[in-house]
Amino acid sequence: MSDNPYSTPILAWYETNARDLPWRRPDASPWSILVSEIMLQQTPVVRVLPAWEAWMERWPTPAHLAKEPSGEAVRMWNRLGYPRRALRLHACAVAITEEYDGEVPDDHTTLLSLPGIGAYTAAAVASFAYGQRHAILDTNVRRVLARAETGIEYPPKTQTKVETALAESLLPALPSVAARWGVAVMELGALVCTARAPRCADCPIAGQCAWRLAGRPAYDGPPRRGQTYAGTDRQVRGKLLAVLRDSMEPVAKPALDAVWDDHVQRERALDALIDDGLVDPLDDGRFALPG
Repeated sequence: MSDNPYSTPILAWYETNARDLPWRRPDASPWSILVSEIMLQQTPVVRVLPAWEAWMERWPTPAHLAKEPSGEAVRMWNRLGYPRRALRLHACAVAITEEYDGEVPDDHTTLLSLPGIGAYTAAAVASFAYGQRHAILDTNVRRVLARAETGIEYPPKTQTKVETALAESLLPALPSVAARWGVAVMELGALVCTARAPRCADCPIAGQCAWRLAGRPAYDGPPRRGQTYAGTDRQVRGKLLAVLRDSMEPVAKPALDAVWDDHVQRERALDALIDDGLVDPLDDGRFALPG
């Protein structure tokens, strides 16, 4: 194994504290793991779980989804937020079906080449679906490592090369153990080493954590601004999409106008949805989810 002082206690903690999530079970397919990783981006597990279950029941393989219009993916996405993820997942399903015989690739570089798949998702799928050895750096992992190793409360806003090098240096040598280490650190960050109220008393590496040993010094970096939603263009976009999702037929403009009083903001949000490929403006003046 690598020179990792945290692996034994964190892996032991995970063994007894891991949540029983369907995409972590031994019979989880690579496709189901890919779907979960896309859905879990910026969305908590409690909201993802029912959406994931409904999605997998309808589209158990990439080929099932690839047969449908991309608008159905947007409709099924419902209120998970950041609906462009639905379009990316549909594009992924098409690419996997057409180029890889319907099987999610097991090669990290090939995964990276799929539509909308970035460094984190490629590493996560290669690790969790195929038991490979890759550094996995999501928000939770970055926060755990920043506190334990660097002694600061929060990691930099943008991932750095130093963080990547640290994560790679801590990877256990055995690929199957490295994959389990990746999910274990994520779980520790999600359940114990949380952003706002870390439960250091329950942490298996509290005695080794540089931030805790330094007295938990307050964050002194650039201001961390929480995301707002009410009154934003994102909220308007969500309301417009909800009207289109709830209708099986194209929608006339007055039905969209009714969702938001501010004409300028409403039109700006609608234009953005069209630009993103989430809404199709039809020749007759009505609007629909992409066909």
